[in-house]
Amino acid sequence: MVIKELDPSVVWNNFYALTRIPRPSKKESKAVDYLYDFGKSLGLETLRDETGNIIIKKPATPGMENRKGVILQGHIDMVPQKNPDVEHDFEKDPIETWIDGEWVRAKGTTLGADNGIGVAMALSVLQSDDLRHGSVEVLVTVDEETGMTGARNLKPGVLDGEILVNLDSETEGELYIGCAGGMDASAEIPYRSVAAPAGYEPFMIKVSGCQGGHSGMDIILYRANANKILARVLLPLVRDFGVKLAWFEGGNMRNAIPREAEAVVLVPAGKAEETGKSVEEMLSSIRDEYRVTDPQLNIEMKASEKPETCMADEDSLKCLRALLASPEGVERMSDQMPGLVETSNNTAIVKTENGKFLIRTLMRSSVDSAKDLLAERMRAVIELAGGTVEFSGGYSGWAPDSSSPILHTMKDVYRKLYGREPAVMAIHAGLECGILSGAYPHLDMVSCGPTIMSPHSPDERVGISSVGKCWNFLKAVLEHIPEKA
Repeated sequence: MVIKELDPSVVWNNFYALTRIPRPSKKESKAVDYLYDFGKSLGLETLRDETGNIIIKKPATPGMENRKGVILQGHIDMVPQKNPDVEHDFEKDPIETWIDGEWVRAKGTTLGADNGIGVAMALSVLQSDDLRHGSVEVLVTVDEETGMTGARNLKPGVLDGEILVNLDSETEGELYIGCAGGMDASAEIPYRSVAAPAGYEPFMIKVSGCQGGHSGMDIILYRANANKILARVLLPLVRDFGVKLAWFEGGNMRNAIPREAEAVVLVPAGKAEETGKSVEEMLSSIRDEYRVTDPQLNIEMKASEKPETCMADEDSLKCLRALLASPEGVERMSDQMPGLVETSNNTAIVKTENGKFLIRTLMRSSVDSAKDLLAERMRAVIELAGGTVEFSGGYSGWAPDSSSPILHTMKDVYRKLYGREPAVMAIHAGLECGILSGAYPHLDMVSCGPTIMSPHSPDERVGISSVGKCWNFLKAVLEHIPEKA
């Protein structure tokens, strides 16, 4: 069986079509063209704004003209992550899917169910002629994963609806009414390069096998951060064994917990065996620490080509210490919602480039002042190391509103469909609702979606039955949208 044959077929066929189109963040133009043509082919009013967002408007079905207008919202871009042994070009190759029991997965890459499956549901509403609903607008934004660019640049006055249903949540049976805000930090620590000295042997030290995952959803799992692990291994080698650091590189997406990191070092002649033994000892202790969250974590040291230059000793120590000292992971849990992360930082990307040691992180918090404090702590560490840091892309969280009328409607519909109360939650990940409310403050908003596990990693998978349940729920919600005032 292939995913097009799964039920509900209209949703899975639309999702399959999206898997055929490369759409990594900032490179999703072909998918945007597809969505534009999709709306036009149905004879619906279809708009593409200057940023690339797509808005498709479908009139109310007969007898439903007096219902409040609904906006179904998702994003078209996906996070490009793959296993090291997989050959895949995210800008050219389609995502190859397979059915694994009750799950749909990709073959060694991210699946793109985040947020392709939500977009597929919205397209299915436009396509279906047997649904009862008021006026519907489908808003599909671009570049959500690397900066929420589409949502930030959506202009007021484009949308007409009073209710927004975001389809980017990842647990069926949960309704989300709040999310964390975020901010990017870009730090640079200058270092001096010196000629690689004679009498040293070059080696590569690589951290691999970490599970990684979504830096918002999975940060609470306390998984290993490959950048931090590598810095932890390198610091005593440089400090105690006279090892010299040539270059460092780890992670590639701001909102993905880094799964791999590597560095090339120069080891004093005659000390390779002693250095290798130290790495093995550290692997044993670190692997034991992460035996539950990252059982495949590995650290290997192997011969490498000799680099022409390396970092000056004092500078390499300074950079590694700053990397280790900078905030990482869960900083504080929410006082208002037990079990919810309030504030966190993901040390996402680290690399040496043109005499600068670069550290890129994504900070999240549902409390703006806590996010600002985290930024100041990051600034303090970097400036103490002689570097600079810039903060950008800051946005506030989406404040929960438990009195939301559409929330109560959706709770009633879910209870009648499935005989139980849905959970009402806030999420530590970033949703576009908070940003969109800036341009459209009147919107009554709730987020929902099917169950997606391990987004932003090659282990990403979507629950087949949860897609069917979410689709039936969405149809019923549209049928029970309240009347206009």
